[in-house]
Amino acid sequence: MAAAIPRRVAILVVSVLVASIVVFAFMAVLPGDPAQVALGINATPELLARTRADFGLDRPLVEQYLSWMGGVLQGDFGRSYVTGEAIGPQLVDRLGVTLWLVGSGMLVAVVLAVPFGALAAVWHRRFGGTAISGLSQVGVAVPAFLAGILLVQVFAVQLRWLPSGGWTPPNQDAGEFVRGLILPALSLGLVQGAVLTRYVRSAVLDTLGQDYLRTARSKGLRPYPALMRHGMRNAAVPVVTVLGLQLTTLLIGAVVVERVFVLPGLGSMLLDSVSARDLLAVQGIVLVLVVAVLVVNFVVDLLYVVIDPRLRTAR
Repeated sequence: MAAAIPRRVAILVVSVLVASIVVFAFMAVLPGDPAQVALGINATPELLARTRADFGLDRPLVEQYLSWMGGVLQGDFGRSYVTGEAIGPQLVDRLGVTLWLVGSGMLVAVVLAVPFGALAAVWHRRFGGTAISGLSQVGVAVPAFLAGILLVQVFAVQLRWLPSGGWTPPNQDAGEFVRGLILPALSLGLVQGAVLTRYVRSAVLDTLGQDYLRTARSKGLRPYPALMRHGMRNAAVPVVTVLGLQLTTLLIGAVVVERVFVLPGLGSMLLDSVSARDLLAVQGIVLVLVVAVLVVNFVVDLLYVVIDPRLRTAR
């Protein structure tokens, strides 16, 4: 395992480098002039030329990329073309909100999917298993933003148990922070939990058919205890793969959910920057999201080796 880590880290670094080039190139070919956006349609040609020079837009693209990437490596994402404010501190603040949302949504998904998916497999072809499979199928068909709207209508508008939106930092008021996070986390977690439940059911069903599970049951263990004691670790390998994919899906889904619940996360910042045509801010946000996806995949690769001992000795 230790020998594989440097290779995987090297792959991660190369992937981040390639991703940064792709993101920069994509933003560079988009139509529009950031200087024109910043100054307005009445700006004089002389002022536009001076602003482009201030932004560094008059330099060759290779030089612009190296300058931008050099700043990113030092935590400097540049200054907004529209507001003139530093982008880096805003990214850090917004990323914290998004991580809380994605982390709590994934926690909800796992807490729901693992026991219900296992029960759906153990109760295969029984009423309980069929009911869980049917409910999960319905959950898969519901978009996260629609789930959020329905939750707001029920728990915020009608019952008035929870706030309909807004954000309170945890260091200001922990109680309001938790109350404000419940509905957004549920809107993400319920949908992803439904998807994960089906994968857990499939993985557990496959594990239940293995010889070592039959041997455990022949010794007197009931299906669920035998599965928990001997089978869940083997069933976890494909589930971890899906978890990695779902984390990336949650990052994308958070963009819309943050709008529904008025959360100041990366998704809201991305949409605001796109609408204002603040391309440098969009460039930084997209890079952060892409790097987050690559890091998730890197962690999933390491978890494979931790979960499955066979991979530690494979050539």
